[in-house]
Amino acid sequence: MDIRNNILETIGHTPMIRLNRITRDFPCMVAAKVDYFNPGNSIKDRMALKMLEVAEQEGKIRPGGTIIECTSGNTGMGLALAAVVKGYRCIFTTTDKQSKEKIDILKAVGAEVIVCPTNVEPDDPGSYYSVARRLAREIPNAYHFNQYDNLANRLAHYETTGPEIWEQTDGKVTHVVVTAGTGGTVTGIGMYLKEKNPNIQIWAIDVYGSLLTKYFRTGEIDMNEVHPYISEGFGEDFVPQNYDMRVIDHFEQVTDKDGAVMARRLAKEEGLFCGYSAGSCLQGLMQLKDRLKKDDLVVCILHDHGSRYVGKIYNDQWMMERGFLDVKTFRDMVIARGSRQRLISATPGQTIAEVVELMRKYDIEHIPVLENDVPIGSISENGLFLKMISDPDIRMRNVEAVMEHPFPIVDFHTPVERLSTLISKENGAVLARDEASNLQIVTKYDIIQNFTA
Repeated sequence: MDIRNNILETIGHTPMIRLNRITRDFPCMVAAKVDYFNPGNSIKDRMALKMLEVAEQEGKIRPGGTIIECTSGNTGMGLALAAVVKGYRCIFTTTDKQSKEKIDILKAVGAEVIVCPTNVEPDDPGSYYSVARRLAREIPNAYHFNQYDNLANRLAHYETTGPEIWEQTDGKVTHVVVTAGTGGTVTGIGMYLKEKNPNIQIWAIDVYGSLLTKYFRTGEIDMNEVHPYISEGFGEDFVPQNYDMRVIDHFEQVTDKDGAVMARRLAKEEGLFCGYSAGSCLQGLMQLKDRLKKDDLVVCILHDHGSRYVGKIYNDQWMMERGFLDVKTFRDMVIARGSRQRLISATPGQTIAEVVELMRKYDIEHIPVLENDVPIGSISENGLFLKMISDPDIRMRNVEAVMEHPFPIVDFHTPVERLSTLISKENGAVLARDEASNLQIVTKYDIIQNFTA
């Protein structure tokens, strides 16, 4: 029987999956090492377990002790799973830029989470680094794992991730592309593969706002390079000890927007529902594809699962608020009509004959019924047609007697995809108030025009 003793025995041996659509114009094969197949849904399970095993071997934590770590979420998840199996308490510090989903998941597996401010210096007493160090001093039998400077981090990837890549590609791998944060993944993989073949290229992907790229190129720690960024799980404002820059051949920076957009493309075009760093990893490779040749075999590391980011990069509103998503909205369709004309509307006391004349004059099918500028009903060409069959005298009746339900009112910046779900056979239009609080209308015809433009 193939039955594992506990969840920790399922860590590693993640699949390698060929990319097909996004990389269709590449000269060579690109494969993804998809590490969200780990039980904690990220590559960090590997190093979390290794750090704990080494700490146990060295006597740095004893049974019943407390695991303390500063984490962007994924390392914490790996440590939390190990803590459940081995019987430890967990306290994690994280930053306020991390997704709510990450924090909720850590709590779900029994961890205590302390959220600290992002935009402070690493040595600030309130930083998530400093808080973790203080807790480790104050709590008996506690150990701060410090994934940044703990060399068991890179050892995990030297012992597992690197060998798996070599075996899964039959030693034919020529390039490995990894987002760079703590340095453990990129360095551990690089150390192993360079021993196998020193010609293998290790490309590290960084984010604008991180100082790692300039440090790699110049050896200078330039704090002027550091500024806030939105990307999660990679980039640093200091240089962790896990780095050995000798095994890295190139650093490439990507923008917050490009990484987020590429992550969404991975989901829609390859069926790989990944996190922010995965999108950034592939975007970095996109920027470097001109360096590749026909016989190359590129491996991209996809670190974690998209479930950590459903409230962020996979949320249209979040993306649009940051200018990351070019989504057509109600506002765009109003602008596309050429001008914001006065809304053609009816009042409850008008006759149907008058409303029909408005429809004819302005060549429209849907008219909202307003009272004191408040929608109270609607008249549609299709609805009138059905009523005329049973009531030939309908033309002389008041609107109030035959009007239908009012059209739904939405935010002026609602995406077209959302509008399309509100328009149906019974409801042919949607209303919104523009920046001047004037009512505007989008109809079924506008939606069709948008998708055929």
